[in-house]
Amino acid sequence: MIPIQQGTIRGVLHEPAAPSGKGLVLTHGAGANSKAPLLVAVASAFCEAGWFVLRCDLPFRQARPFGPPAPAAAARDRAGLRDAAGFLRARAVARLLLGGHSYGGRQASMLAAEDPEAADALLLLSYPLHPPQKPQQLRTRHFPALRTPALFVHGTKDPFGSIAEMEEARKLIPAQTRLIAIEKAAHDLARGKFDLAALVDCELF
Repeated sequence: MIPIQQGTIRGVLHEPAAPSGKGLVLTHGAGANSKAPLLVAVASAFCEAGWFVLRCDLPFRQARPFGPPAPAAAARDRAGLRDAAGFLRARAVARLLLGGHSYGGRQASMLAAEDPEAADALLLLSYPLHPPQKPQQLRTRHFPALRTPALFVHGTKDPFGSIAEMEEARKLIPAQTRLIAIEKAAHDLARGKFDLAALVDCELF
């Protein structure tokens, strides 16, 4: 693993022993950073399968070590993701995946909706479909513009959206999508059977 600090990019690069020509930019949720155990586990699994993985901190987390992101700064976070994607593309990565947990995944999906060339596919871990106990406040406005294949990984106990709600939301996306439900897992995906190999081998990637 190689520490990276370059412009808007801060994180850790996982270099595979046998590169497959694929790369993954992976980022964190609103209350975490790139050192989150979930991100480390996912990054390690993809790297072992031949992927370059850049596990990075979003600009809001670089600006301050604690606290949630400000809505007004979300565009800057997406710009940071774009820069991270460019960093991996420059390493002879032919196929690029953007991924993130919760807020990070939401920003990745919004970037892909704005710019279909930003990534070839999305890995969305615990997509925050709505705030807990506020199902009417859906975060799906950009879904109809999303032309990038997306894999959703979601816990059956996630208060940010039920499995049924996630299935309905997927119908708004014109691109191919898939949903993997993790039994008994909440928003952090810390409980339940989490098959990392199934993520790496997903046909969307």
